[in-house]
Amino acid sequence: MTVSKTKVLIAGAGPTGLTLALWLTRLGVPVRIFDKATAPGETSRALAVQARTLEFHRQIGIVDHVLAEGVRIERLTVHTPAGIAARLPLSDFGRGISPYSFAFALPQDIHERLLIAHLKRAGVEVERSTELVAFQDRGDAIVATLSKGGRTETVGAAYLAGCDGAHSTARHGLNIGFPGGAYEQSFYVADVKGRGEITRNGMDTTVSAYGFAIVMPVRQSGSVRLIGIVPKAHEADEKITFEAIRADVERDTGVTVDEVNWFSTYRVHHRVAERFRGGRVFLCGDAGHIHSPAGGQGMNTGMGDAVNLAWKLAAVVQGRADMRLLDSYEPERIAFAQKLIESTDTAFRFITSRSRLIGLFRRYLMPKILNVLLHTSFGSRFFFGVISQAAIEYRASPISSGTAGKVSGGDRLPYVAGANGDNFEPLQSLDWQVHVYGEVNCDFRAMLAPSGIPVHAFAWSDVAEKAGLQRDAAYLVRPDGHVALASPVQEAAAFQRYLAGLAIRPRTAERAPYRVPGTMHSLA
Repeated sequence: MTVSKTKVLIAGAGPTGLTLALWLTRLGVPVRIFDKATAPGETSRALAVQARTLEFHRQIGIVDHVLAEGVRIERLTVHTPAGIAARLPLSDFGRGISPYSFAFALPQDIHERLLIAHLKRAGVEVERSTELVAFQDRGDAIVATLSKGGRTETVGAAYLAGCDGAHSTARHGLNIGFPGGAYEQSFYVADVKGRGEITRNGMDTTVSAYGFAIVMPVRQSGSVRLIGIVPKAHEADEKITFEAIRADVERDTGVTVDEVNWFSTYRVHHRVAERFRGGRVFLCGDAGHIHSPAGGQGMNTGMGDAVNLAWKLAAVVQGRADMRLLDSYEPERIAFAQKLIESTDTAFRFITSRSRLIGLFRRYLMPKILNVLLHTSFGSRFFFGVISQAAIEYRASPISSGTAGKVSGGDRLPYVAGANGDNFEPLQSLDWQVHVYGEVNCDFRAMLAPSGIPVHAFAWSDVAEKAGLQRDAAYLVRPDGHVALASPVQEAAAFQRYLAGLAIRPRTAERAPYRVPGTMHSLA
């Protein structure tokens, strides 16, 4: 038996664990990440990478590599047995909301390998064939037992993050309930080479009285992914093969399959853990919540958990914030997980219902409604906000405060672009900062200077006003790009009280000032 130490021990090296490890490493926190699998996955169900996830990737400098590996989805084509019912634009349906205003697809296995490569460059290797056997929270530290190849190792860590999936050892070890259940229907998923009426760089959905099917591009090589409901006649089969349901799949998707690269069937569960934390142990990703694939939210939600936890752990581990900052992780993320379960559950039951009435609505009325909605500015912006996770807010969080304009503490910082830059650029510091859109009061800047929190001033613009910001108001922005404190006036005392309440100090790493030329500029 060997004994070793680290600051944060991460169980599970899927997208959630890898994101947590990468963010913590960027923030200067020593980590160890391990997985019981011998190698990264070769196949994946998750394809959609939402705009909010891409924004997080930009903060740590990897977004260009991610975008280079995937496919931008330019349009959604809705088919019915009678023909094409609607063509919905997705190439820029989030314009003005995010720098990533498009739908984007990247298979989870490729995504994971990219995160692993960046982690390796940062000096962190994923420990394979390694399993969490047991752990003990001693109040001031975690003592965990890992098993690899018949040998055990005892690891001391400040914190343990359970990113170890739906059957999480960390969750079981905390004896946290995982209520929920499974949906009635089984799904198939296949990566194939084929022919048919496939929208190039688009997503095709077939809607009918009996259900639905989806066709999406998988890799730049031209293979496509087919997703749909297993035909009722085969649901009870002990083993479902592609050949057994080929005729149904080809009919539903409109794709004549020439070659099957991968095929799988699965049941969809919907569950949320009763708690996301037990002392020094935190649950992230599928360890805390699993839900239907409706809207492509699952993987992105887990990665959002990781980002939320990472900056808070880093601040506490490095002595830059009071331990009470960690108390905000569970209420922020469990509230979103529960809301997501409710919304995806409703959507999933609707699209999979075998009710004749609902089936007729899906086939005839739904495409027309979508066609009208997504061709209006309001409709497309609303749909993007929900799907992209850009609308996630933590207004009820214990660390959210104030309102200025239409922006409240807990909201994601609204995106404001100018001719030569945007207000998201300073977020790459991964640090606390104050934003002012308009003129900065000299006394306000001078009184905040001792805190070390930089003040970024952006020229007031119609874009800022449209985004809901208030002229000359001050916004304290968290390292994850959410507003912590929104103040309609530049009152330094309010900011000083907030920072003192959680003993917040900025990172000690040297920060270069951000200067954005043109009409929009920032001053450190």
